[in-house]
Amino acid sequence: MLTAYHKEYSNCLGRDMEFKVYGVGGKPVLAIPTEKGRFYQWEETGMLDALSSDLEREHIQLFVADPIDAETVCNQWGDPYHRVRMQEGWYHYVVDELVPRIREINGTGQDLLAVGCSMGAYHAANFFLRRPDLFDGVIALSGVYDTYGMYQGYMDEVAYANDPCVSLSGMTLDHPYIDLFNRRRMVFCCGQAPDEEPSLSATRRLEQVFLRKGIRARMDYWGYDVDHSWFWWNKQMPYFLYYAMGEEPWPPRVREPEPKSKSEPAPETEFIYYPYYPYTPFPPRERLLYFEEDFD
Repeated sequence: MLTAYHKEYSNCLGRDMEFKVYGVGGKPVLAIPTEKGRFYQWEETGMLDALSSDLEREHIQLFVADPIDAETVCNQWGDPYHRVRMQEGWYHYVVDELVPRIREINGTGQDLLAVGCSMGAYHAANFFLRRPDLFDGVIALSGVYDTYGMYQGYMDEVAYANDPCVSLSGMTLDHPYIDLFNRRRMVFCCGQAPDEEPSLSATRRLEQVFLRKGIRARMDYWGYDVDHSWFWWNKQMPYFLYYAMGEEPWPPRVREPEPKSKSEPAPETEFIYYPYYPYTPFPPRERLLYFEEDFD
């Protein structure tokens, strides 16, 4: 597998930023490391091994960005006004500088798939939900999708833009992004072990926002033994990859079995199913009353 290291100056952040590329072609996938992780993290956690077959046959090309979490979402003692603006600067670095470089390197002309685990899931969801014109899918595993705990309840127009639950709650039902979301592929997944409780609660909150806005997304809640760890993320990422790329249907289709020979009857129909609950039908669209009139 071809691996390339890049270090390039960012005008948005006023510093050099690093990223790594794995593979030589295929669907461009932007990966965001976990909390305070670096651009080489996926080499050390088994995720490259989990995706090796797709990388080697040029089904995907992986680009791992370098976040600045220590200055933004994880800097608990810093001034939240400054921290959210650093986060916004990093957001613009990714969408305005890194994404064009990914398109240039990849050369396929395809939109990107955003993926991440834990804090990386928050970032991936934030990129996708703010710019569905650049990203056509997202896989977010064990993330938290509101910034209340990250910024100790601080809220202004910049924090609002970077808070998926709050900003979506304030989105009008006729917003053009809602139709665009429904033509994309979204996967939000977490386990139900005790250490997944923050992610589980956050994922359910986001699901309720999606339901009220009529936004279709695949929400998977895995078993009570599924904890907040790379062991499970390395299983979940390849499991959801084909669906997020639009190559696998949801709900699953029925596979009609073929008889082994003309003289033998066909075996019973086999149902292709996922071991976790499918997404429920949508209720009528409803309007959330909070944050609708804020930050006009």
